[in-house]
Amino acid sequence: MGAGKTTVGKILAEKLNREFIDIDEEIENEFNLPVSQIFKQYGESTFRSKEKSLITEKCNLGRQIISVGGGAFLQEEIRKICLSTCTVIFLDISWECWKGRISLIIDSRPVLQGKSLEEMEELFYKRQEVYVQHHVKIQTDYKGPEEAADEIIDLLKLVEKGNGL
Repeated sequence: MGAGKTTVGKILAEKLNREFIDIDEEIENEFNLPVSQIFKQYGESTFRSKEKSLITEKCNLGRQIISVGGGAFLQEEIRKICLSTCTVIFLDISWECWKGRISLIIDSRPVLQGKSLEEMEELFYKRQEVYVQHHVKIQTDYKGPEEAADEIIDLLKLVEKGNGL
């Protein structure tokens, strides 16, 4: 959440000549509402159910760049689908850098609403425990999205050579 998945994903898709899919945007388009309103009107369980079905569908299509919301990967079933059908790239951001982005993302992130800074920090580190499951990791602190996308491409080339992916 707030690590730059959508921005970096769009650049990466363009550089690799692939379609970019942002799962949250797909859900927003289907409901014709922003995620925060979907949470308010339909509840988190409705959102998570739709998220799971879309991620399953898109992962099985292959050869796309898919951005899943920060909370999606917390669901074990979604994590298993992603890890078994896709190359999962973790955009790692430190707490210090992420904290500096809170004011930019808080209004569009229902999970942050009404939380103190301490509660946000706890959520941040709790999610980090799950995010250790990935195929490729890049540190995004102080990197622009273009630089992050280029680093991902370089790492993917190494992964393909080493693992025959």
